[in-house]
Amino acid sequence: MKRSIKVATAVAASALAIGGVLAAGPVIADPDSGGPVAAQTTSQNMVTDAQHQARHHGDPTTGIRRHDGICDGAALAAQGTLTAAQKATLAGMAEEEKLAHDLYAAFAERYDARVFERIAVAETHHLAAVRTLLDRYGVVDPTVGKPAGEFTDPAVQSTYDRLLRQGEGSLIGALQAGRTVEADDMDALNKARTGLAAPDTRQVYTTLLAGSERHLTAFERWMVNE
Repeated sequence: MKRSIKVATAVAASALAIGGVLAAGPVIADPDSGGPVAAQTTSQNMVTDAQHQARHHGDPTTGIRRHDGICDGAALAAQGTLTAAQKATLAGMAEEEKLAHDLYAAFAERYDARVFERIAVAETHHLAAVRTLLDRYGVVDPTVGKPAGEFTDPAVQSTYDRLLRQGEGSLIGALQAGRTVEADDMDALNKARTGLAAPDTRQVYTTLLAGSERHLTAFERWMVNE
């Protein structure tokens, strides 16, 4: 049976605890393989030990963990300064995260392989984290108002269309497309961190990089079994 998912992209209204004070913005979290986790408002900076342990359990069927390493409610690092080029890169990161989400959501509808469903949820949280930074630095979000599969950057649109076609042919093709997305994201994030001084942006990029590494591993493990 094919799986269907409903992943909310209007995540900018979630709450992020910064230094113990609630502020507008999404929680930076990545429930890689644990399914949707509702955003909650809290005055605490950390979840309980029991919640922490539960959210870090791995999923033996996907080979990925439920979390990217920053607990729900953990403080976002201090704001710094971004150059014009770094702001443009940040906007590009939003498009890349949306590409990953939309692609995996499309594959989740087509194939009975829950790795796509689970990682699509994670990408929603990744995009939320990037949107927090876009708001902090006054950068226009290129993903706002864009339906699934539609992008502002023509190059991103071309990449999405190509990978979607690749994945529509077979499950193995879809898994290979996912592997390509994660490898490209890792390369982009490593380049983006070079010369980056803003603490909050470095924190988010490092978190996204850790998530992409686990997603890549998950896709490769599924490929071995195909």
